[in-house]
Amino acid sequence: MALIKQIRQRTGLMIGVIAGGLILFLLGGDLLSPNSSLLGASQNIVGEIAGEDITYEEYIKRVEEFKLANQQRTGRVPSEVEMYSIREQAWQAMIVERVFREEYEKLGLTISDAELVDMVQGKNIVPELRQQLVNPQTGQFDKSQLVAFLQSLETADPAQQAYWNQQEQLFADSRLRIKYDNMLATSEFATQAEAKEEYKAANTIADASILFVPFYAVADDEVTFSDSDLQTYLTKNISKFKSGNSASIEYVTFSIQPSGIDSAEVISQIQALTEELKTAENDSLFALRNSDGQAPFVTVRPGDVLPANLTNNVTDIEAGQTYGPFITANSTYVSYKISDQFEGTPRLRASHILFSTEGMDDAAKAAVKAQAETVLAEVKADGNFEVAARQYGQDGTAQTGGDLGWFAKADFVTEFADAAYAAKAPGILANLVETEYGYHIIKVTEMPKTTYTKVATVELELVASDATRNEAFRNADSFAANAGNRNEFTENATTDNYRILQANNIDAGARNINNLQNAREVIRWAFADETSTGEVSPVYELDNAYVVASLVSKRDEGDVELADVRAQVEAQVKNEKKAEIIKSKLAGKASLEDMKAVYPDAASVNEIPDLKLSANVIPGVGFAPRAIGALFGLNQGELTQPIREDVGVIVGKLNALTPAAEIGDYSGYQGQLTQNASQRTTYSVMMALQDLAGVKDYRYKFF
Repeated sequence: MALIKQIRQRTGLMIGVIAGGLILFLLGGDLLSPNSSLLGASQNIVGEIAGEDITYEEYIKRVEEFKLANQQRTGRVPSEVEMYSIREQAWQAMIVERVFREEYEKLGLTISDAELVDMVQGKNIVPELRQQLVNPQTGQFDKSQLVAFLQSLETADPAQQAYWNQQEQLFADSRLRIKYDNMLATSEFATQAEAKEEYKAANTIADASILFVPFYAVADDEVTFSDSDLQTYLTKNISKFKSGNSASIEYVTFSIQPSGIDSAEVISQIQALTEELKTAENDSLFALRNSDGQAPFVTVRPGDVLPANLTNNVTDIEAGQTYGPFITANSTYVSYKISDQFEGTPRLRASHILFSTEGMDDAAKAAVKAQAETVLAEVKADGNFEVAARQYGQDGTAQTGGDLGWFAKADFVTEFADAAYAAKAPGILANLVETEYGYHIIKVTEMPKTTYTKVATVELELVASDATRNEAFRNADSFAANAGNRNEFTENATTDNYRILQANNIDAGARNINNLQNAREVIRWAFADETSTGEVSPVYELDNAYVVASLVSKRDEGDVELADVRAQVEAQVKNEKKAEIIKSKLAGKASLEDMKAVYPDAASVNEIPDLKLSANVIPGVGFAPRAIGALFGLNQGELTQPIREDVGVIVGKLNALTPAAEIGDYSGYQGQLTQNASQRTTYSVMMALQDLAGVKDYRYKFF
């Protein structure tokens, strides 16, 4: 872009930090590197987008671009886990380019020269630059860093120049996407009537009694069904079972969890380090060098919480004292030293209800102020500040009852901060506070605190030793070597008392197998063209286990056959049959107690005094939207018919109904509905465009 060359002559920047944010916005993902396999010309297609084949070489080029951007941003080579995300980002980028290019052209969306200038050196510098180019002294965006870089770019090495060229294109692509998304977002609108219904759904409360009969109340041997029943169910519900390429395997795991000896060794190490920490001259340096934890030295501000493992074990802490070692929920051992406690900048906690006046004229502001005065009087009288905040608040804190958390005086606009810090005691301030954002009702929930605490943490992970890992590998390797096929796999596992686990219908792009994390190599083996049904895998090393697998079956993308999903279909048909039995036995019973007596051991009656119309989960029961809907259609004292949900059969009784009180302003709900619809529309349109583009992903064969 010639225009940017002109900008470089008068502006500037430090490169490595820009791409990450843009990439995340455009695509929503992470980054990773390619497989180094040498492929023949007929085997190098990794996918298809809008009828266009994507070659391995083309894809790898994009992966490398994203990998470089990640390295520039983080200053290190991505890990293997991160590489998965990088590959996914590169793929999504290619989809976005091809899918949206035509949309932009049809709509006439472009980026003008003036916009490009403004994005780099004008009043609206892109957020990615603002977030990364920060003066460490002020914490604010430092334009001089940008100027210095761009002015020096003409003499920079070719790699830097190429990288910046990539950023220039990302800036333009990002702005085009923003324009497109904004067009979609602003096309959404919620009416006052819709807002009123949303408010009623969220605030209409039922006092209900719920009879719940789980499916296990009926024994499996009481249910009979035929293959015809299974096929009928599958035909009616085929959309639930459509999937991409999938495979089913059996596998045996060989744990590489720490042994008792490993645990004793770590305990000995943490005890020794704890003694050294007590007398360390430089606590932060000692913790940094000796801790496996993420934050070995922190300053805890007033209002922030000390580490849970410290407060759970120590009631009163003292500066200079060392505490521990303690074992954590993550099976690590940790010790803490309170390096210092000192008085610093005060911080307090407050909540507010914002009545926005942004963009309003004086008359409109006066109306908003009158409403705010009315609500202030109400909350002073009834004390229901949090309820009012949820009802009237017009910013993101409304959902949390207006809570702003802890903050220093300098963190907020002057008028707000002065008023909050002038409070003599916790409570609702007597008067409204006006700021550039509107009128605020402020409640001080915690008075200012000033004590800061420096904490040094030494944490050691409990991991398997080399000896433990080697023993597990020898067992796994021996098992794999002696299992030439699936029959031998089963026989040897039985003989050696190894548990055979099943994983059915694994997606070709999956990363995990049941609870086995980062099992991609096992999945790639299962989907490899040369892997045949009944074959046994070599040993694969995962995070906490070695794995040996046997391929049971695999199928291509498309509709499934009954044999592929028989177990899942059987479970659903059984539940349907059980529901019919339960309903028939409940028929004619006049009360929930009489119905419970039919299944005294399995059934339960739950009292739910505050069930909302907007809910889809019944506490103590589970996901039950049909039952909730039916319940709110009753008159007081009536019972619903027995209703089958995924969790079992439910009968509800309406004890009392409290309708939502009328309110004068539904604009908050109207705005929330519009915002939610806008967010859904952007995502839904992207998914629809991808479907229309006929995206086919074969990357599972390569990575």
